[in-house]
This record gives sequence, structure tokens and C-alpha cells, in this order.
Amino acid sequence: MYDATQPGGADALERPEVPASRLAILRSRAQVGVLAPPVSIEVLLSGGLPHFSVVGLPETAVRESKDRVRGAILSSGFDFHEGRITVSLAPADMRKTGGRFDLAIALGILAASRDSDVEQAALDGIEFYGELGLNGDLRAIPGALPAALKAAEAGNAVVVPAANGAEAALSSARVFVAGNLREVTAHLLGRGRLAQRPNGAPPAARVRVPDLADVRGQSAAKRALEIAAAGEHNILFTGPPGTGKSMLARRLPGILPPMNEAEALETAAVDSIAGRGLDLERWRQRPFRCPHHTASAAALVGGGSDPRPGEISLAHNGVLFLDELPEFSRHVLEVLREPLETGWITISRAGRQSDFPARFQLVAAMNPCPCGYLGEPAGDCRCSAERVEGYRSRISGPLVDRIDIHMPVRRMPADAMRAGAGGGETSAAVLARVCPARERQRERAGVSNARLDGDVLEAVCRLTPPGWAVLERAMERFGLSARAHQRVRRVARTIADLAESEAIEVEHIAEALSLRLPGKDL
Repeated sequence: MYDATQPGGADALERPEVPASRLAILRSRAQVGVLAPPVSIEVLLSGGLPHFSVVGLPETAVRESKDRVRGAILSSGFDFHEGRITVSLAPADMRKTGGRFDLAIALGILAASRDSDVEQAALDGIEFYGELGLNGDLRAIPGALPAALKAAEAGNAVVVPAANGAEAALSSARVFVAGNLREVTAHLLGRGRLAQRPNGAPPAARVRVPDLADVRGQSAAKRALEIAAAGEHNILFTGPPGTGKSMLARRLPGILPPMNEAEALETAAVDSIAGRGLDLERWRQRPFRCPHHTASAAALVGGGSDPRPGEISLAHNGVLFLDELPEFSRHVLEVLREPLETGWITISRAGRQSDFPARFQLVAAMNPCPCGYLGEPAGDCRCSAERVEGYRSRISGPLVDRIDIHMPVRRMPADAMRAGAGGGETSAAVLARVCPARERQRERAGVSNARLDGDVLEAVCRLTPPGWAVLERAMERFGLSARAHQRVRRVARTIADLAESEAIEVEHIAEALSLRLPGKDL
């Protein structure tokens, strides 16, 4: 019988040494819409057969990080732990996407390794972001700006790839930029120093935008565009081909006030999570987005298995131009209704929700009929009444009701096209009127007139008795909805602001109604 107490028994067996487990904890952040919730990266090294596992709802790109991390550590001249490696991304019930955690995972392995001099204390108070190449180089990640803004609120410094340094420096966090894994480890060991990006935004860009003076004639349409710019109102241009609808729309950004610091950061954050990075050439310039009419609903409002911002979010704080409006799918247009009211879009997927800002100014253009020549003096239109009705019905009544200004654009006579070299006032001259009007609105209610609602609307858009009489008569005669009633009052408030009038007079209401009901005998 086997006796463990006899020579050669169990006490005499040579037992292999089992290495003690070591744990390192680092900080990073996930990307969920425009939010950047904190993620704790816990790395545990232990004995046993070689195995590398990542837990905490990692998606494919995160699970594949183990191969990138192994290659980066070995290429950087460090030893790779040959036992068991367990990486936990907490909280465990939040999905993790992308390669943004690569740098933190690699540093966690080095910090927990016996052969590394990286101590846990050197990792505290710092958040790490960056995707690793197999050679140890750091690659840019989307969403660096929202993460840096949240890190600043938490009082943490951030280490980001050099390509993300400019956008991260827009926050007030201490921002260190690195080119590869070795530079980061040298910084943590005190053997080198990462470059620190100075905080602050660049000066406002001076990018040339199309000038309103390029548009000849069309004084009524230009007046409507000025009112739209002053109050942030949505506008629809209707007219035959070649009358300048698109030209007018593309000149709206040139008469809009520059973005303030908060708006510029919001817009830059959306560009960051979309992977577009920071374009210093257009800092504080309002975006202008013009998707093609074949765009899908996901392209317009955002979507995908890992939700990404769509055109309405990329136009946040700027202009969304929809040319050939009836050519868009009706389903695609219907998804605009909610963000036009709220300024936000929520993308829901199984197990997750992502919110994106979508406060944009809608400018749309359309022909009066399928061929485009309805009402032209030459009589070229051959569209039947049924075709015209079918064409216009592609745009739902609720969506049309949300557009404040409806402006017909007529064909210009030949003599107007050859008269003079320009088309009248420059964008700078119009902007000089728009900015004071917008400032009055901000001082009075904190928002532009198009955003007035509830009690604030009632307080700001009070009418005189004659003004009420004109508005009520128009409502009864033309069947205006309650929403249209409010929008007429908002536009009238903007017209009064451009006229530097504290009161909304009858002429202001009359002009607002003419912009809502063009061609109607009021």
C-alpha cells in the first residue's frame, strides 16, 4: 500500500511553484452615444496554462484586443505573461466596443507582471485611451473629446494617441499625448516625459462661405432667409428648377451668428464620436449638411448595430439642407418630426439606447410638381392634377406643419440677370442685423425664438388686440393648426426683433402670415 509518510511518499514529491496572483486596476471610458461612462479595467495575472480572457460584455473588436495587446507588448521589448490573464471591464452589464481599451489593458498586464517596474500608484488619477498596433504604435480612437470632458469633471488626467491630442485638449483635463506603448511606460516609470498638450480652443476659423450677394434678384426670398437666420426658423423653398433655391440655402450659414464656446464643443463632440476628428479649419463654423435624397433613415438619423450619429446629428447647431424634398422616402422624412421638436434623437437597439443631439435648422427645397414647371408662364408643365397631388403628398402634413416659413421662388426675368455684377446686400451686411436680433432673443428668453415654448412663449409673444384679430381671422379662414398658430407668433416675434420693436405689431403678424401662407389673400 502506498504510504505518503514513507521515503519516496508525497512529502518527498517536488511540487512546482505556483506564482501568486497579481492585480492591476486602470481607468478608461466607454462610448455610449455622446456619453462617456467610466470603465474600470481590472487585470489579473495568475498561474496555470496560458490563457487570455476578456470579460464584461466585450464586443468583437474588444475581444480581439488580446492579439493586438500581445503583439504590442512583445514588439515593445517587454516579456509577456505566460500564465493565465483575466481582464475584467466593469461595469459588467454595459457593452464595450472598439479598440479604445487596448492601451489600458496592455499597461495593466505590465503593471501586474512581476517583471515590470510599473507600479499601481503611477496609474492612479490617469485615464488611458488608444488602440494598439502590433508594433506598439497608438492609433486614434473615436470619442476622445467626450471622454476627456468627463475626465476633467472627475479631476483625472488623460493619455491619448497623438492624433487625438488636439480634440482632447479642448477639455480642461491635463492631456498627455503618446505615439506608442514604450513612450507611455517610460512616462509611468519616470524615465521619460510625455508631451502635454496646452488646453484651450483655437481661434475662430475664417473659412470663406458662399456670399448672399451672389444671388441676383429674389429679394423676397432673401428677406425670408434673413428672418429664418435671425430666429433659427425652418424654411421651405418651392419653385421651378434653376431659380436659385439651392443657392439661397447654401448661403444661410454665412448669415448665421458664429457658435459660442459651448455650441462649438457640442458640435466637436459629435464629430469626435463619428470618427471625423477635429477640423481646426472650421472651428466655431456652423456645419452644413446636404444628404442625397437616396439616403436611408439610418443615414439620416443615425443607427447601426453600434449606433452612430446620422446627418441630423452631424448638422447639430448648424443647417440640414434637404434638396428635392419629395424625392426622399416618406418613411425617412417622418423620422425628422421628433428631433425637429426636441433637438434629440434616441436610437434603440437590443440591450442598449444611444442619445444624440440633433438641434439643427432645416432648410428644404422642392419643385411645385414632378416636372418642375407648374405655374410657369411658358406653360411647359404637362403634369395632371393627380400627379401633382401625389407628388406633394409624399410630404406629410405634420412635417409641413413644423416648417415655419414657406417661400415660393420665382424665375427671374432676363434683364435682372444681366443688371450689375452682384445681387445686392452681402452676407456681412445681413449678418450685422441678424446678430443683434439673435442676441436680444438670448437675453430675453435664453433661446432663439424658434425654440420658445410653454409659458415663455406666452410671455414673449404677446400680441396687441389688432394683432390677435388678424391672427384669429387667418386661423378660421385657412384652418391653421394650434402648432401653426404658435409658429406664426414666433416668426412675428423675430420680425419685430429685426425691426428693433419690443411689441409685435399688426404688420409683423401680417408678414409672418404671408410667410406661412404665401400667395393667400389675407
